[in-house]
Amino acid sequence: MKELLEFLGFVALVQGAMGLVHGFTHWHVGLVQRLGFLDGYEVHASAALVVLAFALFAAAGSRGSG
Repeated sequence: MKELLEFLGFVALVQGAMGLVHGFTHWHVGLVQRLGFLDGYEVHASAALVVLAFALFAAAGSRGSG
């Protein structure tokens, strides 16, 4: 379970970071910019993904080695 949480945290962190890069530089990277229902809220969704990633890492850390 710890590995799954770490993997999901990594994916959320990468997608959030790429969404923020897109939001500030307009490079076409990441999946957040491709979701139509997030039009106008890409930066907010990307920041939420970064926060979610840290929460997943904290949850994985609290799970210990099991």
